[in-house]
This record gives sequence, C-alpha cells and structure tokens, in this order.
Amino acid sequence: MRDSQRSAPESTVADVRLGAGSTVSERATLGYEYADDAGPTVVGDDATVRSGSVVYADVRAGDGFTTGHNALVREHTELGDDVLVGTNAIVDGETTIGSRVSLQSGVYVPQETAIGDDVFVGPNAVLTNDPYPVRRDVDLDGPKLADSVSVGANATVLPGVTVGERAFVAAGAVVTEDVPPETLAAGVPAAPRDLPEPLDGSNSIA
Repeated sequence: MRDSQRSAPESTVADVRLGAGSTVSERATLGYEYADDAGPTVVGDDATVRSGSVVYADVRAGDGFTTGHNALVREHTELGDDVLVGTNAIVDGETTIGSRVSLQSGVYVPQETAIGDDVFVGPNAVLTNDPYPVRRDVDLDGPKLADSVSVGANATVLPGVTVGERAFVAAGAVVTEDVPPETLAAGVPAAPRDLPEPLDGSNSIA
C-alpha cells in the first residue's frame, strides 16, 4: 500500500494509508480522528469511497472496499476484501467483517458484531447489541453471522444471536434465538424451518 496523496484538515483527520487505484470523493472523510491517540486508517487497493461517507481512524479495510453515499464506519472495525457498506449504512465500530460482504442501504451494524465471509444483509436490516436498552447495565453482545448467511430487507437480529452458516433470514423477520445452519428463519418472532431448495447453497458475492 502507498500513503494517500489526498490532503485533509489536520484537526479532524488522522494518518490515512490508501491503496493503489482507489478513489475517494472530496466530500468524504477518511481517518476521522475520534481520539488524540487514534491509529491510522488503512484501506487496500481499488477502494471507492463516495461523497458524504465517513471512515474513522483505527479502521482497516481490505482491497475493493466500497461505500455508497453517507456511509459510516467507526473505529476498531476490521473489514476483509470486497466489502460494500451501502448508502446510509452504519457500522458502529468494534466489529469484524469478513470478505465479500454486502451491507445494503440503511443497514445498521452495532458494536461487538462478527460477520463472516460471503454475507448479504438486505436494505434497512438492523442488528442489535443491547438486550436491555437503558434498563440494565450489561455488556453489549452483537449478533454473529456465519459464512454465506443472507438477511432479508427490514429484518431485525437481536443481541447475542448466532445465525448459522448458509442460513437465510427472511425479509421482515425478528430473530430472537439462534438460527441453525442451512435453515430459513421467518416470522415474528422468527421460527426456523427447512430451507427451500431455491435458497439452498452458499452465497456468491462478486
């Protein structure tokens, strides 16, 4: 990787290391400095960061990182190769995301979430990490999405839930319990059922 040649205000931007072939809008911010001791922002080759997007310091993204407009990626987030963070999507930090992951427009990913490889999260899906919001002082516990999981639009996955490998969460589902691998979770609250043949197999996210 080579250092970015893009200038930025010293007061708000930390060290940025931007890979070859990358494009960053002049109206985007890489390396937002949230603390005096913040580490660098490292982005791999062939990235595209669109206008309005903010990527904090202490973020590491692999090759092919792409944002829509007004996306937010907060500190201590690790992203693999070929990750899309769509328009108005939020990754709230302290999170690990694998490679070939597509977070569509309006997705919310909270702290302490782990997302595997080849995962699709549909528009306006919400992952949560606080089991008792403002009622009890407990540790945050984000969901875990295993490899090749698909989450449909407007679905909600509650704190601490694990969605197993190659499982499919239907649009609008509210997932309150773990989803076994290779099953369909649908309904409110979601109930696991056999995965229909058209949904069987692994994701292929280019």
